Amino acid sequence: MQSLDKLFKFNKGDIIVVGASSGPDSMALLSMLLEIRSKYDLKIICCHVNHNVRAQSVEEEKYMREFAKDHDLIFETMKIEKYSDDNFENEARNIRYHYFDDIVHKYNANYLMTAHHGDDLIETILMRIVRGSNLNGYSGFKKVVPMGDYSIVRPLIYYTKAELIDYDNKHNIKFFIDSSNNNLSYTRNRYRKKVLPFLKEEDKNVHLKFLKFSETIGDANNFVIKERDKALKNVYKDDYILIDKFKNVDPFIQKEILYFLMEKYYRDDLVLINDRHINLILSLINSRKSNGRVNLPNEIIGVKSYNKFKLEAQVGGITEYEIEMSEYAKLPNSHTIVRVDEESGNSNNVCRLNSNEIALPIIVRTRKLGDKIKLKGTGGTKKIKDIFINEKVDVDDRDLWPIVCDSLGNVLWIPGLKKSKFDKKCNEKYDIILKYN
Repeated sequence: MQSLDKLFKFNKGDIIVVGASSGPDSMALLSMLLEIRSKYDLKIICCHVNHNVRAQSVEEEKYMREFAKDHDLIFETMKIEKYSDDNFENEARNIRYHYFDDIVHKYNANYLMTAHHGDDLIETILMRIVRGSNLNGYSGFKKVVPMGDYSIVRPLIYYTKAELIDYDNKHNIKFFIDSSNNNLSYTRNRYRKKVLPFLKEEDKNVHLKFLKFSETIGDANNFVIKERDKALKNVYKDDYILIDKFKNVDPFIQKEILYFLMEKYYRDDLVLINDRHINLILSLINSRKSNGRVNLPNEIIGVKSYNKFKLEAQVGGITEYEIEMSEYAKLPNSHTIVRVDEESGNSNNVCRLNSNEIALPIIVRTRKLGDKIKLKGTGGTKKIKDIFINEKVDVDDRDLWPIVCDSLGNVLWIPGLKKSKFDKKCNEKYDIILKYN
């Protein structure tokens, strides 16, 4: 493997914050930086986030602290005490990067370096294609991202994870493997375990092809941004889209304008938005209705009023939501659904599932017209509307009551009320346990 200064241009006295998890990727990055530290008189800050979701996290933090001490590195760490978002992975990422930003400014660093590699880029691009995005999203992530007074740099983008593990082993560098990386209930892990091996059989250097794809899409996006900004001057005034002028814009640029305006509200959470949301907005704008609204994630709404359309934060709470379940989901009805390793109870507040019998990912959403559930033990099907009536659920509570489905729309569970035929008894085969609190 090439020396790191062959992949990125360093200057004397650079101050670098490294996001280090203790995994093979970040340990390789730290080691490579240490190899050139004296050559460029680098000041390196080892920055570790304890996500506090696995027992191993304590050991990992201890190891990183000792590694930093042994190699004369500045060590900074934080522990995430609690999560409140409805998407664990997204919230953890946001907390990490806000913390990294604080540490960068604490030491006036030039760069924040992360250990994202070529496999990460493939996974990100494929996930964005399947989910739906714009050109910026389809490009995955860039090697260098200017952040104003510093840059985020991903110098390992040219390497695969296997190459980085091989580097660690050859240099006797200890690293930890996150056990959740094998959990196929996570979308990224399914791409990693099922799609990447096939692509690498076709071409062992496929990650470089995806890097070229990313750069090409990025160049195209730069051109589109110029066209978008020209159109934006004509169609956007006082926080409103002027619908009559907006309709005269090329449909592709229309979508780019909407993605751009959403950045104001979503920022790092822009991953929550996909083509479905954009199409909902466009349908409202192009409808014959003089007035209307569309509900978007995180309590944002799109409001149409005659010739104007705007995005705004919702003021009176939400009436619809759709959450992709990972480890934890905070619900608007003040309850939570948590994935647990063990649970002895068998009430309607617990659901056990076999991932081989359902279509992942699991979705938690509000009810839809005509929703039905195939009930456990009866062989019959019942309307969710009738279940709410029979269980005497208050009318005011029904709209926010969680409905747990698979990605094909099969209703798996109505937390606290009824289980479907997919629910498993304690003595049956299952690998997912969800608990409603």
